[in-house]
Amino acid sequence: MKIALFSGSVYGTAEEVARHAERVLKAAGFDAWHNPRATLADVQAFAPEAFLTVTSTTGMGELPDNLQPLYYAIRDHLPAWSGLPGAVIALGDSSYGDTFCGGGELVRELYAELGLREVQPMLRLDSSESVTPETDAEPWLADFIAALKN
Repeated sequence: MKIALFSGSVYGTAEEVARHAERVLKAAGFDAWHNPRATLADVQAFAPEAFLTVTSTTGMGELPDNLQPLYYAIRDHLPAWSGLPGAVIALGDSSYGDTFCGGGELVRELYAELGLREVQPMLRLDSSESVTPETDAEPWLADFIAALKN
């Protein structure tokens, strides 16, 4: 199965979590592809069969600048990905209250608009509690892998 990984990162943490997830998915036998500067044309050329987005949150619950062009291109073109599996890992800081993991919520809403099947509840990684988000994501990634194999 071909899995496209998208990442939105301000300081590089979400990108590192996405790179780690790519390694874990490849070790599990998947054809995982991560390009933090991917365009919609790049994604369509890869022809993914599943999606994983890892994103931090910035500002007032927005997506990081590097993910916005891809997000808006997908939202504007609505590719025919309905029914494909997808999931989101969101990084944030719970001290921001209502905007905690807001970037991940935006991606979940886009997935729903596209008709992607959310095969795993969104993982929320709280920077005020975690210093090793890559490791903290591993149990969730194991469940994501199991869900994709079913």
